Amino acid sequence: MRRKGTVGNRIYLWMVNNLSKRQLMGILAALVGLAAGFAAVLLKNMVHFISHQLHAFSIEEYQNYIYIISPVLGIFLTILFIKYVLRKPIGHGVPGILHSISRNNGFLHRYKTFSSLIASTFTVGFGGSVGLEGPIVGTGAAIGSNVGRTFKLNRRQIVTLIGCASSGAVAAIFNAPIAGIVFSLEILMLDLTFSSLIPLLIASASAVVTSYFFLGNDILYKFEVITTFELSDLLFYILLGIFSGLVSVFFARIYRFMDHRFERVRNAYHRLLAGGLLLGLLIFLFPSLYGEGYNEINQCLAGDMDYLFSRSFFYGFQDQIWVIILLLFAVTMLKVVATAATFGAGGIGGIFAPALFIGANAGMFLGKLINMTGLHEISERNFALVGMGGLIAGVLHAPLFAIFLIADISGGYSLFVPLMITSIFSYVIVRYYHPNSVYTYQLAQRKELITHDKDKSVLNLMTIDNLIETNFLPVYADANLGEFLETVTKSKRNVFPVIDHENNLQGIVFINDIRHIILKRDLYDKIQMRDLMYMPSPLVHPDESMEGVAKKFQTTSHYNLPVVKDGKYIGFISRANMFSTYRKILRDFSEE
Repeated sequence: MRRKGTVGNRIYLWMVNNLSKRQLMGILAALVGLAAGFAAVLLKNMVHFISHQLHAFSIEEYQNYIYIISPVLGIFLTILFIKYVLRKPIGHGVPGILHSISRNNGFLHRYKTFSSLIASTFTVGFGGSVGLEGPIVGTGAAIGSNVGRTFKLNRRQIVTLIGCASSGAVAAIFNAPIAGIVFSLEILMLDLTFSSLIPLLIASASAVVTSYFFLGNDILYKFEVITTFELSDLLFYILLGIFSGLVSVFFARIYRFMDHRFERVRNAYHRLLAGGLLLGLLIFLFPSLYGEGYNEINQCLAGDMDYLFSRSFFYGFQDQIWVIILLLFAVTMLKVVATAATFGAGGIGGIFAPALFIGANAGMFLGKLINMTGLHEISERNFALVGMGGLIAGVLHAPLFAIFLIADISGGYSLFVPLMITSIFSYVIVRYYHPNSVYTYQLAQRKELITHDKDKSVLNLMTIDNLIETNFLPVYADANLGEFLETVTKSKRNVFPVIDHENNLQGIVFINDIRHIILKRDLYDKIQMRDLMYMPSPLVHPDESMEGVAKKFQTTSHYNLPVVKDGKYIGFISRANMFSTYRKILRDFSEE
């Protein structure tokens, strides 16, 4: 073991001492891309193995009853793993990455390199109605973060490696390297610079090669464009974009509503019971809601509607077009509920796959409905594919990612124009109702969201705790002027917080405001600090955003603002210290 450590140490030292910054980043990008690609392959295989074993050992006649039990069992195993084995929270993949970038300088714990893989294997393998993309991206990001810290990289380089790993994960899952890069730029909000673009390209390429090595041509979606886009289809793709946007709004509202409802249930096993039973009932009635739904998506893209009827109570109605249309609408809407129930019950997974499933079924539903009216003959398969892009654009707030992902899946750009139209309309509609995606709304509420707005991003990277200065000497409100002047001789500041004997802030005193009485010794015993102080406004609270603090400095002429928590004095934040910290982070943020 010692020899291995020595060899690893030598490799590390050689790389650090002999490679330039860009060379080192290129090699590390390739490594994290390979690791992310391997993680994607490993997780997919583990989930498929469990799912295959469940189906192999279940009795055909009781298959629907298995659908009720197995998702609950999978989430139960997930909860046991987190509570008794891991003993640490996992959280959701992409929101956790965004939080680490905005508040923790890209720091992700080592256990996150494997925890999501195991937990999501239980959840999805046993039929939880969520995807694997979030856990894979989260795993890749944790690998990138820890590799960066091992090589003692700065914040910007670590964040770039997180982006590399995330791009690699997406590229490996969908065999879509360009979409992987766009994912990091649009969803993780990485800045597009030469120093970040090259590592992203390297990571995506290496991840795709890794995936191809293990899986070959066994890609998730098999789609070939048969009917090309025509100008006469334009109006109907606009309609698809509007419909996709409305479905995305429904997704966001149901997801948040159920998330808040389940948060109120404190007991994890009560949440499991409520969410698990709801999920099991939905899958019992609509078996196509079981698991990730990739097989069902492929059938939908092929125009094969058998997945709607397989093992369902509607099996005898395959030839009834209105039943097909109603079932398409039903599974479109109920997949949202099933996904939210899986998360609420305690499952671990992602929302990529549900969004794609919903988009494919929504597109097929609208396509069949249009063809039924006789107004126009539209390609239902194309509508299903483009609908996937519309939902990704709406749910993830990522129209560019949606366009390039679906273009990569379809193997070309013959549907690029309808993809653009649908994605843009969907995105605009959902942004009107929900300015933040399901990934970012909680971070945005806490004002912790990194964006492409440099000013807000830099402020989000700053924390009040790191700016508080405590070398302001406090004085008691009942202290007299003579006692105060003794404190003045020990201080290097001209501002003095006035507190009571329980450390509650009573006010502040500026030395400049009392110069006219300092030399009047006859007043030393007569005047107390409560006679000289005033309560400053505004005050700063430790849990408020730096953007709010900056506005307080901007709207006042104050150079120092007191920080209080529950009325207790903590310290001061100075305009000068805040500005110098802002400038330092901005330089680090912008350097190539």
